Amino acid sequence: MNDTLLSYTLTDASLDDLPDIVAIYNTTIPGRMVTADLEPISTDARIQWFHEHSAERRPLWVLKDGDHIVAWLSFQSFHPRAAYDGTAEISIYLSEALRGQGIGGLLLQKAMEACPAIGVHTLVGLVFGHNEPSLRLFEKHGFGQWGRLPDVAILDGISRDLVYVGRKV
Repeated sequence: MNDTLLSYTLTDASLDDLPDIVAIYNTTIPGRMVTADLEPISTDARIQWFHEHSAERRPLWVLKDGDHIVAWLSFQSFHPRAAYDGTAEISIYLSEALRGQGIGGLLLQKAMEACPAIGVHTLVGLVFGHNEPSLRLFEKHGFGQWGRLPDVAILDGISRDLVYVGRKV
């Protein structure tokens, strides 16, 4: 899948992209807003995760500015049981320079448009309750709050909620 998003190129990720994907992910850890990882992860630790994706059913996309990866988006299986095959969890990660510029919304829109072709009828996202920018992003694109798990994460001694957002597509 190749597509132009503004002046960027959106394409399926290759294994060679994994170090940049991990680097972007790791930039979100110190802020304690996006991920429950508390320490940076290694590229080797994400190889199995990478191979759980496929362009046909559970894509992993990278957004490139020239040859430089500036964002990524993944579809992951929500649950391994067959009845959930049409539901995917979506994750979007942006380089620090792109945050707050509307790129996340454009990527989310592209993801929703791709759902019929990959057999997805429902998208879900897992967002910390204190991550107001991400919650607003999903709400703006028609996602509702489908559940809230109070105080399930401890980040630097502070209890945090996990919010499930979802949308039929």
